[in-house]
Amino acid sequence: MRGSCAPGNGIRIAWLAAGLFASLNAFAEIDLTGMWMARIHEDEPERGTGPSLVEYQGLPINDSARQRALSWDPSLHTLEEYQCRPHPADYGSRHSHMRMWKDVNPETQEVTAWRSRRVWQAVERTIWMDDGRITRPPEYAGHSWQGFSVARWEGDVLAIDTTHLKMAYVRRNGVPRSDKAVLREHLARHGNYLTFVTVLSDPAYLTEPLIRTSDYELDVRQGVTPYPCDVVVEITGRPKGFVPHYLPGKNPFKLEFAETYRLTEDAVLGGAHTMYPEYLEKVRSGPVAAR
Repeated sequence: MRGSCAPGNGIRIAWLAAGLFASLNAFAEIDLTGMWMARIHEDEPERGTGPSLVEYQGLPINDSARQRALSWDPSLHTLEEYQCRPHPADYGSRHSHMRMWKDVNPETQEVTAWRSRRVWQAVERTIWMDDGRITRPPEYAGHSWQGFSVARWEGDVLAIDTTHLKMAYVRRNGVPRSDKAVLREHLARHGNYLTFVTVLSDPAYLTEPLIRTSDYELDVRQGVTPYPCDVVVEITGRPKGFVPHYLPGKNPFKLEFAETYRLTEDAVLGGAHTMYPEYLEKVRSGPVAAR
């Protein structure tokens, strides 16, 4: 038979239509581009001016993390090496406005990567889309503040896995995060709002995954400005190589936050048990911290 109604032609047309439909579905992904403003109404004291000293409640830290946090002196940030340090990828979503855009293959029009630039310290991050050809660097490869990120779509949610993060912090009061940590993020857009759900696992300092959420709102009038950062000598007279710290048992602020808010010492020192609602009853009935 000849003509458009021939069985062979019909099969070919059906395959072409199916291929076109699949292609359209492949590109029917949620668009994350835009200028996103951080809305810090959730956990505002921590995400705004910063947490208090020795305020570790709600963090599943182990003894090693707690001891390191208690040795942390806030004047560490006056050191020249620390003044222009950016937030790492796992903390960046907690803090700063950002612009997101995508890299598109000019021939296939597939999205090959998502990129972002944050206002704070002008940090740029690349999130590679996993097309089956992405190979993670070996474990011994160099680490960076943003790490190495690979993503895939799970329905309308962008699931991102990040490794190779430099050692940093999970809270800006000395609570550490090691370079062995692995970050899983779920990025979901709902209208003009964007939500990061982060799941941080760290075999060195966390006994359970730390799960947090951060929200953003689209703002078409906002832009990302340059962020020049000049390093200066803030405190003179220090000996060369001096690193501010507290020796074990010598942190003068250990109970300050607990006393101010009439909390138990156990609560402010954190641990996985402080994450759960059941712990509230123990806090209410426990002894208030006192020197």
